[in-house]
Amino acid sequence: MNLANFMTFLRILAIPVFIAVYYADFRGHYLASSLIFILACITDWLDGYLARKLDQCTPFGAFLDPVADKILVTVALVMLAANFASPWFVIPAAIMVAREILISALREWMAEQNQRNVVAVGWLGKVKTTVQMIAIIVLLASDPEGVIWFWGLGFMLIYIAALLTLLSAFLYLRSAWSILGAELK
Repeated sequence: MNLANFMTFLRILAIPVFIAVYYADFRGHYLASSLIFILACITDWLDGYLARKLDQCTPFGAFLDPVADKILVTVALVMLAANFASPWFVIPAAIMVAREILISALREWMAEQNQRNVVAVGWLGKVKTTVQMIAIIVLLASDPEGVIWFWGLGFMLIYIAALLTLLSAFLYLRSAWSILGAELK
């Protein structure tokens, strides 16, 4: 166990706290859950930084970090879909969750083909993740019965994130297509 992996474990351990606070009944619980999510996002950046800076990159950390990220984002999107119970939210949330599953499976399959670098995280994936995290932060902090412009901003950002999600999925699939196509023949 190194410091970078410890930060990843903290992110996973924060998830039940994050859920409990989001569903708690106290003034400011939406904002508090959003702050917990922000702290989890910071640990995501920090564990990668520490792993590189302290030369603590491990195969276990490389496995666990994206798993922790996907669990955190998926849990947040499911909670928000329950709170903003509308196809207008559920559709982009479902697109994002489906893309995460698809690209994770693609990366695993490509790794088995010794082609992991073909679907390495690119700049568009990083932009998508940043917009997605900001959208989730805004929506977590938003009371669905509250100020419309604030959660409206969150909805706008979630749609931008969904579009970036589709585009990045397309680019990853296109990059892998020659290898995938050979398997389909």
